[in-house]
Amino acid sequence: MDSMLIGSFPKPLLFPVVSGVSASKTTATLALLQYSCVDVAKIEMVYNLDDLSCDSCAENPRMWPAKENEKAQGVPFPRCRVRNMLEKYHTVKLQRGLVAQHIARNNEISSAYQSRSAKHIANAASSQPLESEPEAYHPKNPRESMQDALNAFYRFSRPHTVIGTALSISSVSLLAVEKLSDFSPLFFTGVLEAIVAALLMNVYIVGLNQLSDIEIDKVNKPYLPLASGEYSVTTGVMIVSSFAILVALHLISGLRKPIFLYLQSFWLGWIVGSWPLFWALFISFVLGTAYSINVPLLRWKRFALVAAMCILAVRAVIVQIAFFLHIQTYVFGRPAVLSRPVIFATAFMSFFSVVIALFKDIPDIDGDKIFGIRSFTVRLGQERVFWICISLLEMAYCVAVLVGAASSSLWSRYITVSGHAILAAILWNRAKSMDLKSKAAITSFYMFIWKLFYAEYLLIPLVR
Repeated sequence: MDSMLIGSFPKPLLFPVVSGVSASKTTATLALLQYSCVDVAKIEMVYNLDDLSCDSCAENPRMWPAKENEKAQGVPFPRCRVRNMLEKYHTVKLQRGLVAQHIARNNEISSAYQSRSAKHIANAASSQPLESEPEAYHPKNPRESMQDALNAFYRFSRPHTVIGTALSISSVSLLAVEKLSDFSPLFFTGVLEAIVAALLMNVYIVGLNQLSDIEIDKVNKPYLPLASGEYSVTTGVMIVSSFAILVALHLISGLRKPIFLYLQSFWLGWIVGSWPLFWALFISFVLGTAYSINVPLLRWKRFALVAAMCILAVRAVIVQIAFFLHIQTYVFGRPAVLSRPVIFATAFMSFFSVVIALFKDIPDIDGDKIFGIRSFTVRLGQERVFWICISLLEMAYCVAVLVGAASSSLWSRYITVSGHAILAAILWNRAKSMDLKSKAAITSFYMFIWKLFYAEYLLIPLVR
């Protein structure tokens, strides 16, 4: 046994020995003390710990090594010191056991709170005592479960895009209003129909994107339900499929045709109803699917220019023109003529859509690099893309000021000129103080751009 214990260490160890105990046992014991992974039982097999008392060391001089052997075997090493070393080893091992239990308990709490919102996760990460959250081990009541489910779906739906979609359709629809009597139940019904259909399509598109980007989102957006594990892949597929079906049913009911006639008309192209609404949803469905889904020849988000064109086509062209024509032709029954404000809105939002397409990749540069997404940010760098976005928006605001100044309506001229000038100044002031080394600051600025996006849609109906 002695030879096995000593031979297990690659380098010879020179330790003092204890009188009355073989040198091989002393060396083996100290070697075992050096390696904390060795079980205490192995040490107890080398020594009888009951013999290692400090009293016996003090009372029995024989416990010390003989003087003639001191030089050969090292500095005197009493048995009490060996016992103290063993006691320290037991103490360290006990402490490690407590640490291991603490880590295991933390893991249990992390699993129990996995479905909590980002606020609760942040609180847990701020080193709060575990005893302050005893409810982690108790089942949630139905109200808490419902709140968690709503919170998860809220994040899954990407609320900033939902708000942008609803606000943009409402704003563009107002451009078709020519007189006060146009505000009729028929108008509000048509607007509501368009918003509901667009929101269903919006959730489908952002949900499909998350399903395709689970691993990337674990790096870029770990707070999303699929990336954090709150939603399983099966749950995500069910939600996305359900919203795709709801879009189809909404189209069917909107076209007021039986299902079999709708399917026949879909393939033949003979559809009676709101053509602008149908094609807006259909093109959004095709582009949104091609943008995200990971199949050969698709997943266009891998290509920076194609990805930007997809976002521009939906946010700039389809939203402005298709939904305006939906109200103009289907609701009001007027000729399909694009007015000056609609042309302005399409041009301005083309700039804005390009900026959103470019800027959204700035905070996601880490995950995009890892997974081979060749975005403009990966190619050109964060700072260069950031200032390109700022320059494009400032150019758009300058054009908007000129368009507003050329308006024949005095009230429209004052509101559009002053409004766009103020937004341009706020943007420039915020951009100068931007810290591009902070991902949190970049993400905050990205949401600030979405707020400018909302503000623009409040100004667009006032352009005359």
